[in-house]
Formats: sequence, C-alpha cells, structure tokens
Amino acid sequence: MGSNKMVLGTEQRRKNETISLLLVAGIMLFASNLRVPITSIGSLVPVIRDNLDVSSSVMGSISTLPLLAFAFVSPFVPKIANRFGMEKTIFLAMMILGLGVVVRSANGISTLFIGTALIGITIAFGNVLLPGLIKMRFPFKIGLMTGLYTIFMNIFGALASGVSVPLSNIEGFGWRVSLGIWVALILIALIVWYPQVRNPQPQPDLNVEQKKTKMWTSATAWNVTIFMGFQSLMYFTPLTWLPDILQSHGYSLSQAGLIISVMLLGIIPVNFIIPVLADRMKNQKLLGAFTGIVFILGSAGLFSSNLSILIISAILIGIGCGSGYSLSMMFFTLRTRNGYEASDLSGMAQSIGYLIAATGPIAFGGFYDVMGSWTAPIIVLIAIGIIIVITGVLAGRDVVIDN
Repeated sequence: MGSNKMVLGTEQRRKNETISLLLVAGIMLFASNLRVPITSIGSLVPVIRDNLDVSSSVMGSISTLPLLAFAFVSPFVPKIANRFGMEKTIFLAMMILGLGVVVRSANGISTLFIGTALIGITIAFGNVLLPGLIKMRFPFKIGLMTGLYTIFMNIFGALASGVSVPLSNIEGFGWRVSLGIWVALILIALIVWYPQVRNPQPQPDLNVEQKKTKMWTSATAWNVTIFMGFQSLMYFTPLTWLPDILQSHGYSLSQAGLIISVMLLGIIPVNFIIPVLADRMKNQKLLGAFTGIVFILGSAGLFSSNLSILIISAILIGIGCGSGYSLSMMFFTLRTRNGYEASDLSGMAQSIGYLIAATGPIAFGGFYDVMGSWTAPIIVLIAIGIIIVITGVLAGRDVVIDN
C-alpha cells in the first residue's frame, strides 16, 4: 500500500513538473506574440500605403488602433478573467489574436482595419494578464519571470521587424504573407498552453470590495500616467514612421527594417537592468530623467543622414523605450501599498496613457502630410522627451498614493 502511494505521489509530482514547465514555455510563447503583430507591420507601412493607395494619416491610424484597444479594453480584462478563469481567457485571447493576424493579411483596407482591431484587443489582454499571472503562479520569482517574458517579447518583436521586408520580397509572398506567416507562432503557443486550460489553478476573486484610493485626484498617479503615456508614444511613433524618415535620408526599406530591429534590440538589456536598479534605489528620479534624456538625444540624431549616427539614435530610442516601459511597470508597485492599489494605478495609467500614445502615429502622419518634411515632427519628439524628463522625475519621487 505504501509503495503504491509513493508511486502515485511520484507520478503526480512528475505531472505537476511537466505542467509547470509547459506553463513557463506557454508564458514565453504568449509573450513572444505580444509584439510581433505590431512590429512586423512597421517596416511595411510605406509598401502597404502605396499598394492600397491610402494617405500617411490613414496608415497612422492603423498604428493607432491597437493603442485605442489597449486604452478601452484594459480596464475590463480583470473582470473577464475572473469570470472565465485566467488560463481559459489567455487561450481564447490567443485564438482571437490568430484570427486577427489572418484577417489583417486578407485583401483590402477594411480587413486591414478589422484585423488590426482584433490584434489590439487581444494584446491588451496579454498586457494586463501576464503580470498578474506571474504574480499568482510565481510569487517568489516575479523579477526573473518578468525579465524573461519581456526578453522573449522584445526578441521576437525585433526579429519580426527585421525579416518583414525580406519576407515580403520573396516571390509570391508580398506584404500580406509577410504579416500572416506569424500565425504559425500563435498556433505553437496555443498547443503549448492547452494543458493549462485542462488544469486551471484557483485564483483570487478580483471583484472583492476594497477601500478606494484617491487615484484620480492624486498628483503622483497622474505623473505616472503621463509618463506611461508619453514613453509609449515614443515607442509606437518611431516604430511606425522611422522607415519613412530613413527613406527620406536615402535608405532602403530593408535597411530601415534592420535599423528598427537595432532599436528594438536596444530595449532588451534595459528591460532587465532598470527594474533591478529601481528596486534598490530610494527613489527613481534619476532613472526617470535618464529615460527622457536618451529619448531627446535619440530623436535629435534623426536629423542626420549619417548611418552611424542613425544607428546610435535608434539604439538610444530603444534604450529609452526599455527604460520607460520597465520604469512604468515598477511605478505601479512602488507608488502603491498593495496589489489592489497597484491594479487601480495600472488600469488608470494604461487606459489614459495609451490614449496619449494613440495620438502619436496618426498625428505625426498628418503633421508630415501638412508640412511635407520630417523636421517639425522630429522637433516635437524632442519636446516630448523633455516632458518625459519632467514627469519621470516627479513620478520617481518616493511618494506613495494615499487612501
């Protein structure tokens, strides 16, 4: 009898270990799909614009759609996950993400918009659910798991940006196949994640009444929100229009795609370093100022047509993006007392912040259409860098939001 229990215990332990390994793999694969649908289209914007015969403002709105989805969907994600379960919600989100990628690659401007909207909605689920899932399933390895999934997210994002144009140049492919081929990565993620749907874990009730914080009247919360919004704008706007800026300097689309990949690769090490530094510092004012300064320097370099300066500029913008995103995530926990307050601040910052970010691509596209030059839009990027310095310093003060 004892030996049977031991055998059963060993089998159960092995089963649990297998599920845990699949969980880690599933998280990394899910994270890998959270940037690819966005970065894969960046280098192809000029090609798609010319192929569909639309304006720069219209193509800017394509980049804006996911950000609007982030803003409007994010506050509802916890309630949906509480209703259906974290594991099942992520599985369904990945299915809809795959549908969005396929629809976006179909023929026509309407399917491009519909597919992009579906992609934005499902990525919003990932943005909200992954941090919570890691905190729930890996409470003693939050830093490690967060660092790992952001690395996977940005590596695949950089890869998608770099290979989009070469893939589109393959005979018989074009931009539609170049965008749609990434559905294969989503299918792999679905297969690996499925065991979690079969073995869901109990989760806390996300609708428990909590004492409300003074979030919407807190100066600190608004500083974090504005910082979050403008650092996001500085990610999505160059991602959309850097290929056009580089083309205006005489570089090809393939070269532009590689430079964007360099920018995205610049994000990766910073995603690891900034949270560690932020956690060890009494306040994060220096890190907030640093984020804005590298954005200013990176944006200023875009005036040059020198390849070396442009590569350095792309790296600096990437460093700013990595620092800004990581610091925003840290502010959610450092400026609050508990998980419920952190969720409130995260919901406010992501909702309003992504609305701010959403103005970037479409406004810069329209600005270029009016001015006929990238000089004025680049000056605006520098000005936004200054705003990030100010809000970064204010949000970085060692002040906890009051109840």
